[in-house]
Amino acid sequence: KAYRFEGKNGEKILESEIESDCAALHGLVETLLAAAPAAHCLRDPTRGGLGSVLHEIASASGTEIVLDESQVPVSEPVHVACELLGLDPLFLASEGRLVAFVPAFEADAALAALRAHPLGASAARIGLVGAAARGRVVVHTRAGGRRLLERPAGEPLPRIC
Repeated sequence: KAYRFEGKNGEKILESEIESDCAALHGLVETLLAAAPAAHCLRDPTRGGLGSVLHEIASASGTEIVLDESQVPVSEPVHVACELLGLDPLFLASEGRLVAFVPAFEADAALAALRAHPLGASAARIGLVGAAARGRVVVHTRAGGRRLLERPAGEPLPRIC
């Protein structure tokens, strides 16, 4: 189904086909683990999105995760819709996606394997895990700055499956 957002003067702001992001990830996981058998952690960001996954991992491991915002694959329609609605795409449910923490020595092989799989075409290396015992997430912004990634106030948007 196609959706269209228009501005006050009728100008087109966003027009996009809405597609489901649901996918069975078992094949993608098998591909990843064949290329990166020393993977530390795999997570599905369905509830709470990437931001929640990063906070949970940083907190549980006592590490600092540094996220490169410019490397996070967010489609243009999603980016525009988030801007219009005041939402942070890092905290939106992302079904059919995978967050993988792999050792640096396997990162290139993992990324190549993921990109070769149909569900991993937009796979990206989005950050690093630091040894500092902080339990926090730091974002390198598109503008070249740094900020702490704060959890959103209140409950995230519900996901109806």
